[in-house]
Amino acid sequence: MKAKRIIPCLDTLDGRVVKGVKFVNIRDVGDPAECAAEYCRQGADELVLLDITATVEDRRTRADVVRKAAEAVTVPFAVGGGIRTIEDFREIMEAGADKVGINTAAVKNPELIREAADTFGSECVVSAIDATSAGIDETTGLEKFHVLIDGGQTDTGIDLVSWAKEVEGLGAGEILLTSLDKDGTKEGFDIPMYKAVCGAVSIPVVASGGGGDLKSFVELFQKVPEVDAALAASIFHFGDFTVGDIKNALRENGIPVL
Repeated sequence: MKAKRIIPCLDTLDGRVVKGVKFVNIRDVGDPAECAAEYCRQGADELVLLDITATVEDRRTRADVVRKAAEAVTVPFAVGGGIRTIEDFREIMEAGADKVGINTAAVKNPELIREAADTFGSECVVSAIDATSAGIDETTGLEKFHVLIDGGQTDTGIDLVSWAKEVEGLGAGEILLTSLDKDGTKEGFDIPMYKAVCGAVSIPVVASGGGGDLKSFVELFQKVPEVDAALAASIFHFGDFTVGDIKNALRENGIPVL
């Protein structure tokens, strides 16, 4: 089994780190740079910063927030939110991001993924996908999922697995997959969702949404060993566990970590 990554996520709003449940009921957490520095000290393998209202407010991610956070980051740094053009990509990377995530803009203009991969390299392009359960497929008997855009507010009706295959073909180097149904609930990861996507693509998949205790991380990698990394926010922000706590639990269960 390949070594797994543990990735804290900094959801930002008005220049502050925040966290909600299922994308609503937002609570203030702290300063992005301070949070970034702390998670790096804890042994984070990567950090993700998402400007959660940039898309719905029809604006770009705040480069000043990215720049300040990047100064405190000592690991690979991915940023997303409101990225619509190659110029947006370039601005955020010049502000300190190593990777850029795109969701809504990619669904509306899939060629943006190809253009970004051609310009910056696939390793810099993250397809950030928000998804929700869409019931049981009558043909296969398996759960199906739909892609969401606009900060989780719009159900596109697009099949998640089909979209994951498409973004891989367009040149995305990684998929950051968030389950709206599990986001912020601390109820455990959406195992069926990650199984479905990991079984369809060969690029790395980062699982996001639902990490609530040490057991949930162990269960994720045991049940879906193809998942490359786990992303979480609430358990770190509110002091439930540290990155080191999660890595120790994984090691104790025979799951390699970086």
